[in-house]
Amino acid sequence: MSKVATGKEIKVIVFQLLDKEYAIPVNQVQSIEKIQHITRVPKVEEYVKGVINLRGVVIPIIDLSSRFDLTPQEQTDHTRVIIANIDGMEVGLVVDSANDVLDIPLEAIEQQPEVVGGIEAEYISGVAKIEKRLLILLHLDKVLISNRIG
Repeated sequence: MSKVATGKEIKVIVFQLLDKEYAIPVNQVQSIEKIQHITRVPKVEEYVKGVINLRGVVIPIIDLSSRFDLTPQEQTDHTRVIIANIDGMEVGLVVDSANDVLDIPLEAIEQQPEVVGGIEAEYISGVAKIEKRLLILLHLDKVLISNRIG
């Protein structure tokens, strides 16, 4: 994970999937949007929900719950699409909610555990313990690797 360190911290966007909290570097996030109409695209992976037209740009939409083989949740008023830029490609990530920006001290980040329930370890760059919270830091490029659209 490319760490945007301001001194000895990394700034991240925190989002929820089921009852877990995940984080991605703020420099990979372009915006956080409310869920909107997604146009289905035929013959794509199950976790690719389709595409949206966001301010004139067509963006593929990935359901992270489906990508991680988690139980899909009903969309609510809290459901968000995180628009991320990975290696010059814009992609939307559907999450249950996204509501925090945190500075995580680098010393609070540990390597990922050997076994992480339900999510392939290669997707995880580390785990951060902040007070009573446990944040799973994601490698977005690895999450999306088999998803190069276009």
